[in-house]
Amino acid sequence: MKDYRFVGKTLLHGIAYLNPMRHIKHIDWYIIRKFIGTYFYSIILIISISIVFDINENLAKFSTHNAPLQAIVFDYYANFVPYFANLFSPLFVFIAVIFFTSKLAGNSEIIAMLACGMSFKRLLRPYLISAALISILNFYLGSYIIPKGTVVRQEFESLYKNNKKNTSASNVQLQVDKGVIAYISQYDDKTKTGYGFSLDKFEKKKLVSHMTANVIRYDTISDSRYHWKVINYKIRTLKGKREHIVSGMELDTMIVMEPMDLVFSKGQQETFTSPELKRYINKQKDRGSSNVVQYEVEYHKRIASCFASFILTIIGASLSARKRKGGMGLYLGIGMGLSFSYILLQTVSSTFAINADTPPILAAWIPNILYAFIAYYCYRHAPN
Repeated sequence: MKDYRFVGKTLLHGIAYLNPMRHIKHIDWYIIRKFIGTYFYSIILIISISIVFDINENLAKFSTHNAPLQAIVFDYYANFVPYFANLFSPLFVFIAVIFFTSKLAGNSEIIAMLACGMSFKRLLRPYLISAALISILNFYLGSYIIPKGTVVRQEFESLYKNNKKNTSASNVQLQVDKGVIAYISQYDDKTKTGYGFSLDKFEKKKLVSHMTANVIRYDTISDSRYHWKVINYKIRTLKGKREHIVSGMELDTMIVMEPMDLVFSKGQQETFTSPELKRYINKQKDRGSSNVVQYEVEYHKRIASCFASFILTIIGASLSARKRKGGMGLYLGIGMGLSFSYILLQTVSSTFAINADTPPILAAWIPNILYAFIAYYCYRHAPN
C-alpha cells in the first residue's frame, strides 16, 4: 500500500513539475495582462480610424454601385478588420510594447523589479509568452480563417468597388498529368467554358493520342473533381503507322485540371488556406508551371510573420525599459521607424522574389534575419 502511495505522490510531483503554469508568477500575469490589453486596444483604436478613412474614400463608390448596407457591414468590413489587423499585427505588437513598457519605466516599476534582483532576461519572459500567444492567434487566423473571409471581401470589391476580377484567359497551356498536355484557346470563368481545346498524350516523347474539341465545359454539379464535358470532339489514336479516329458530339471525361488552374487573378494567393496553398504549389510544380512564386512567397510569409512578434517585442522592450529624462519621444520615434521599415522590407523582399530570381523562402525570411541582429543589439544594451 505504501508503495502505491509513494508512486502516486511521485507522479503528482512530476506532473506539477512539468506544468508550465508554475513558472508564471504574479508579476508575469501583471505584464501579460498589460501587454495583451494594450495590443487589442491599439488594434481597436487604429483600425477604427482606418475604417473612417476607408468609408470616406469608398462611400461614393458604394452609392454608385448601390451596395446594400448589410453587404457593406458583413461582407466587406467584417472581413476588412481581421485582414488588416493580422497584416499589421507586428506593428500593433510593437506599439503595445512601447506604450505600456515606457509607462512602467516612467512609474519606476521596472527599476523596482531590477532592484529586487530580477534580470532583464527574466523580465522578458512574460513579454515572450504574450508574443507567443499573439503569434499562435495570428498564424491560425492568417492560415485558416482570414483566407475564407478574403474570398467574400474580394467578391464584394468586384461587385461594388469596380475592382473587376479577371474572369477570362487566352492561350492556356499546362501539363495536367505526366506526358499529358492540355491547351485552351479561350476560357471564360463565369460560364466555366473553354473554346479551341486540345489534349495531347505523349509516351517516350512520341505522340500517341490527340484530342480536339470546339468546346469544353466544367461540370460544376458533379460529385467528383476534374469532371469536364467536351462538345464536338475528335480523338486521334496513333499506334505505329496506324491511326484510329473517333468523333462525336458530346463526351464526359476526367481531366486533371480545375477552373482555378486556368485563370489567375490579383490576390488569388490570399484566398487559399495554408493547406490549400501547399497543395496548389505542389500541383503546379508537378505540372511544370513557373507561375507559383507569389504563392510560395505567401506561404512562407505566413510562417515568417509569426516570428516578427518576438523580434519586435524584444526591440520594443529593450528600447523602452530604461527611464529617461525628457521622456520616450526619441526612442519611440526610433522604434516606430524600425517597425515601419520592417514592414516595408517585407513588401520589398516579396516584390524582389516575384520579379527577380530571389528564392521565395529567403525573401520571406530576410526581414526576420536582419532584424534579429537588431533585436540582439538592443537586448545587449538594455538596462540590467
